[in-house]
Amino acid sequence: DLSIQDALARDYANISAISRMLQPRIKERLGKDVNVESVITSLKRLKGTYSPASGEIRAIIAESVVNVRTNVSKISVEKTRKTLEAVSSLIASHQQDFLHVSESISSITLIFDQKLHKKVRSKLSESVMLEEGDDYAAIIIQSPQEITSTPGCLINFYNQIARRHVNIEDTVSCHTDTIIVVKMKEVGKAFTSLTDLISEERKRLETRERA
Repeated sequence: DLSIQDALARDYANISAISRMLQPRIKERLGKDVNVESVITSLKRLKGTYSPASGEIRAIIAESVVNVRTNVSKISVEKTRKTLEAVSSLIASHQQDFLHVSESISSITLIFDQKLHKKVRSKLSESVMLEEGDDYAAIIIQSPQEITSTPGCLINFYNQIARRHVNIEDTVSCHTDTIIVVKMKEVGKAFTSLTDLISEERKRLETRERA
């Protein structure tokens, strides 16, 4: 539970309340009664040593840069031979434009500049359309090369946005870039949450270097 972990790490947790909440889970897992005082003692011992992210993850976050692209459209379609051909054609003819594609077993999602909406839409049949909208923004996080081999980085970005109660409409990870799509009305909160996270990790690194 990331919220509990964060509360313990930052020392703002009500340990007694968390212990009462965890007690039945621990009892179920162990198959025997556990008293609340034991859980409280364990949490107090844990909070002094727990770190929500490793030094490697923190360094990657600190070196990341966030940009926002407004006026973005999103279209999701069924995955068929014709839609695959249409999407391939669009990618080839718009290499200089903002156009990202994610593919699942049964569908394809395109995220692109709103100015391309009519052109993209004309290439796709109404019968394969699953979702369509043009009131989005894309937050682009550019991270150092190390993110490709360091597990646990992306959850820190996603968790930061979730704490602000912002829904992630779509997300694509492409090499060192992470693209997070949100509604235009929520992009300010999402962007601020990420810049706050990065600023905090940069300050920690600077403090450590001075020490």
